[in-house]
Amino acid sequence: MDIINTLTEKSLAKYFDHTFLKAYATRADFEKLCKEARELGTAMVAINSAQVRVCKELLKGCDVHVGAAISFPLGQTVLEIKVEETKKAIQDGADEIDYVINIGEAKMGHWDYIEEEMRQITEICRAHKVISKVIFENCYLEKEEIKKLAEIAKKVKPDYIKTSTGFGTGGATLEDVRLMKETVGDDVKVKAAGGVRDWETCKAMIEAGAERIGTSSSIAILEGFRNERGQQK
Repeated sequence: MDIINTLTEKSLAKYFDHTFLKAYATRADFEKLCKEARELGTAMVAINSAQVRVCKELLKGCDVHVGAAISFPLGQTVLEIKVEETKKAIQDGADEIDYVINIGEAKMGHWDYIEEEMRQITEICRAHKVISKVIFENCYLEKEEIKKLAEIAKKVKPDYIKTSTGFGTGGATLEDVRLMKETVGDDVKVKAAGGVRDWETCKAMIEAGAERIGTSSSIAILEGFRNERGQQK
């Protein structure tokens, strides 16, 4: 069955990790983000880990998850620090963890390091019943490197692998989403993030195999969906 034709506004909203990861974010920004996420019924709010407690309180009483970005956006912290940041975010109430791999280690072909990093963070999340997502940052990677990372994920089994932070030189592409999904199959889900700002792009990412969409444009995407279906809010 064509998944796009089965979507409703409510089920589409559950694809979204509603995002605000700017360095200049204030309490007012998080209040706005969480209010929108609550009203839309998104899957998650995506925030930097320092704001987990704030957003957990703002989202009390609803099913929207709080997602913490770990070692964001560069991934250039040692594994021990990533582990501690992950543990702290979970302690503060994070329901989901999106961590950035050590991209330099991947570029050097140090796959044992990448696997160990992924395994440690995934196991912490699994032990606490927290969803784990691994950010590749594909704009800096060759296709064979993306495939190799996905093969490691298929072995380790985090919940999701993710295309991008949105802070690199490029975001999600259909080619990369398809490659990631073809490699992991049904063992791991794929999240498309970076540059998904309208319904047409979002629809294409879902058709390519994405099961989560990281975006700061949830409202605009839903408006485009309604317009296509001839619906009014």
